[in-house]
Amino acid sequence: MDVVLVNPYELGRQPFGLAEPAALLQREGARVDCLDLSIERLDPKVLRAADLVAVYVAMHTATRIAIKALSKIRELAPKAHICVYGLYAPMNEGLLRSLGVETVLGGEFEPGLVSLVRRMGSSNGTSQIEPVIDLSKVSFLVPDRSKLPGLSKYAHLILPDGTRKTVGFVEASRGCKHLCRHCPVVPVYQGRFRIIPRDIVSADIRNQVAAGAEHLSFGDPDFFNGPTHAIRIVQALHQEFPEITYDATIKIEHIIKHRDLLQILKETGCRFITSAVESLDDDILRYFDKNHSSADFRAAVQILNEIGIDLAPTFVPFTPWTTLKGYVKLLEQLVELRLVQSIPPIQLAIRLLVPEGSYLLTLPGFRDRLGPFDPGTLGYPWAHEDARVDRLQDAIQAFAAEAEQQELSRRATFARIWSMAHDACEVPAPVLDGDFTGRAIAHMSEPWYCCAEPTNQQLAAF
Repeated sequence: MDVVLVNPYELGRQPFGLAEPAALLQREGARVDCLDLSIERLDPKVLRAADLVAVYVAMHTATRIAIKALSKIRELAPKAHICVYGLYAPMNEGLLRSLGVETVLGGEFEPGLVSLVRRMGSSNGTSQIEPVIDLSKVSFLVPDRSKLPGLSKYAHLILPDGTRKTVGFVEASRGCKHLCRHCPVVPVYQGRFRIIPRDIVSADIRNQVAAGAEHLSFGDPDFFNGPTHAIRIVQALHQEFPEITYDATIKIEHIIKHRDLLQILKETGCRFITSAVESLDDDILRYFDKNHSSADFRAAVQILNEIGIDLAPTFVPFTPWTTLKGYVKLLEQLVELRLVQSIPPIQLAIRLLVPEGSYLLTLPGFRDRLGPFDPGTLGYPWAHEDARVDRLQDAIQAFAAEAEQQELSRRATFARIWSMAHDACEVPAPVLDGDFTGRAIAHMSEPWYCCAEPTNQQLAAF
């Protein structure tokens, strides 16, 4: 059986979500090819022979690209069974099936893919029998990354002095123990998480280092969902490869709760921690059920400063509850804490996405703020009651994209956003002092955000 695994996009990272299924399906006797549309184009020769095309949707942007690519995939692979799998597949099941997708798999999708291949090789028919969401434990194999483009083709780590490092991408766990209302993990995993065995993670790391990785990015939704598991992995990593650095994503709540473990991260090569702060408005944080406050964020900044690990906070600054004054206050706090250099400008333009199944829909009265589900954007649209907020968000988003294309510095970009926000409030913008940005930190060449509009370059892959 010929299987083609397709990755539309995953933040410029070499996808575990293709490499692991590739290993499992090859063990089943399938001939597996991988196509990563962030780097490659749909290959007519490869697709023409396919019996199964399985498209991986780990992100919102990836799902939008996949939906636009499905008709082309069907044209190039007329005999193939079409499957869409990954975090965003179950949330968009109805839409995907209306577009001709025959199998939809989410959660721990590997058993479903193996079952699908076995079903197609037998007389069990083509109708899906696998659960759409499966949270059972997976018997992992070491991922097979040989079918994917080399690591040098993917996003790099950029150090403050401009030096670039080749990056590998590792998963040590999936899901999350928390129920943040805006998070896309929650509708699928519902407060549960699954670890990937340490020997599998270590072997995957070993293979990626051999392939040229100089830095590793842990893709776990929260690296400290299982802190003991995480610490054992980084200790083993450092013992075998003391020169390799890494980054991870950790909640503000866990940074404070497990502050005693952060020194171990520092000693084992952690360069920075990404944390989904989302807002510095305590009311909005309560709506999101983030389980941290603005004061907690400040405490986490201080803790990491003392230890010497950089913080890369992410935000959803535009929500139905955002005010113009509140947005200006966010900028003021970033200046006060000297975090301007730590934040990609696009993070200051992110607008709240409300996908199908979002736990935000459980908030009393929240649905009344929303329009009907929009299959084009894969979300429920909303308009702010103060039209000036929406106009500011549109303007900042357009400017941040333009600044990225022109390679403007974060300092210059922030200064312009600072002026735009004060102009929207119709108040003079205070002069920013010479040291308002803080120091530059290591960061990925691909900005960390998952709900962007697909670019023309991404769509050109098909």
